[in-house]
Amino acid sequence: MILVLNGPNLGRLGTREPDVYGSDTFEDVVTLCRDTGTKLGEQVEVRQTDDEAELIGWLHEAADGRIPVVLNPAAFTHYSYAVRDAIAQRTAPLVEVHLTNPAAREEFRHTSVVAGVATGTIAGFGLQSYVLALHAIAEMNTTS
Repeated sequence: MILVLNGPNLGRLGTREPDVYGSDTFEDVVTLCRDTGTKLGEQVEVRQTDDEAELIGWLHEAADGRIPVVLNPAAFTHYSYAVRDAIAQRTAPLVEVHLTNPAAREEFRHTSVVAGVATGTIAGFGLQSYVLALHAIAEMNTTS
């Protein structure tokens, strides 16, 4: 089992700033992640929330269950020390993902407070960022 967790505004993909995020929808993310999981022999569950407390609860669930996570923390990336602290409790790999490259965007997006406690970060490849992260976790699962 791999959890794919998504933070605020990602449920609005397809209509939210298509010039930045493209025309793919959140349902496209869900389908791609599930299909990738099937190809990798992994069960993938995809969730999205605009609520910081709910995201933290999911991260606690993953830590308690030793469940690997692909996480797009969205805006929480840049300021949520609560999300960072929840990630720091992880007991399995956690890969931070971003559709765009935060380093190539506005200056406030250049800092990730969660990167230091993630296993790794993949950014800037659109929906393929999720695919790359799922492959990375599946590889870690087979080598551990």
